[in-house]
Amino acid sequence: MPEPTPSPVALLRAHSRHAPWNARGLAAHVTALVDAAGIRPTNASARVSPSARSVRFYVANGLLDRPEGAGTAATYNYRHLLQLLAIKIRQREGSTLEGIKREMKEITGDALERRVAASLAPALGAHADLAVRDTDDDRSASWRRVPVADGIEIHVRDDAPAARDEALVAMREAVRAALGRADIR
Repeated sequence: MPEPTPSPVALLRAHSRHAPWNARGLAAHVTALVDAAGIRPTNASARVSPSARSVRFYVANGLLDRPEGAGTAATYNYRHLLQLLAIKIRQREGSTLEGIKREMKEITGDALERRVAASLAPALGAHADLAVRDTDDDRSASWRRVPVADGIEIHVRDDAPAARDEALVAMREAVRAALGRADIR
């Protein structure tokens, strides 16, 4: 008899094993999940992927809990992942930051987790069953290499939720777009 499929909440919780993150790592993890879920943005601000700077902005404005530590030593945990995912999902659904801030103050951790898991359910299904079974001691050594530009490639572990073809294309295109920006050449 086949194993039962884990619930979206269980699949989302599997991402906690990647914690703690720095601000940049948290932003990248959220971007990969939201893009892989295929949630279409309703406005220009919702299209923007979170950055380390936006993570700090959300903390300063009370949308995200304060991280452990400060400055470059600040670390973010699973609760921060849920909060940032909720912010980006709600933005893509058309909510304002002020409205999201009010919602975040009223929602419990369990309800937040369920809401985020329900929104990301399509993205959580891909390879997530493998991620749930993996432990830090028994990780797959198989990686996907995604060429971006001359001398630049992205490496994604095969069992990571971000290893979906749609997520890899989104990441590749986001890096290519960033490379075209004059301020980072």
